[in-house]
Amino acid sequence: MIGVYIRVSSHSQKSDSQQAAITQWLERHGHDLAQVRWYADTETGRTMQREGFQALQADIFRGEVKTVVVWKLDRLARSLREGVNVLADWCQRDVRVVSVTQQIDLSGTVGHLIASLLFGIAEMEYQHIKERQAAGIVVAKEKGTYKGRMKGATKAKPARARALHAKGLNTKEIATALNVSERTVFRYLAREH
Repeated sequence: MIGVYIRVSSHSQKSDSQQAAITQWLERHGHDLAQVRWYADTETGRTMQREGFQALQADIFRGEVKTVVVWKLDRLARSLREGVNVLADWCQRDVRVVSVTQQIDLSGTVGHLIASLLFGIAEMEYQHIKERQAAGIVVAKEKGTYKGRMKGATKAKPARARALHAKGLNTKEIATALNVSERTVFRYLAREH
């Protein structure tokens, strides 16, 4: 099954151009449009908690979607780190990812090489961010302004973790979907008992 993901940043924007370009690509490559599942969101890519994206993730985890087609890769995520995490997870599940306007096909040996290169660059950037953050914390502690994360603050909604668990996703899949650690998922799930 092919999953097509489209996203615009607000309800006032239209996704017609994305739909048209992807439909042309599907037809040009001989895909039966009746065998395509469409997922759409009308909100910012800064959050991974988008209804259409979460539905796509769930179908990928269940093995129902083996190819994901997007207009551009930035439709998946605005954050490099989150986008790379999603692509890495999908590549591990042997999901083919195609960006029609960028002419990128992350499948086969060359696709995995490109994905690995993207992942390596993102990991390097992530390490630089962590180093800068640690240096900033040291300075803030010296000034007495660092307080750390407030008790009870969460990176993602515990209710969302429980909902994904109820749908049959395991802790690793939930952690990937929510962009949190498996340890955090275990903690969220423990709260329901």
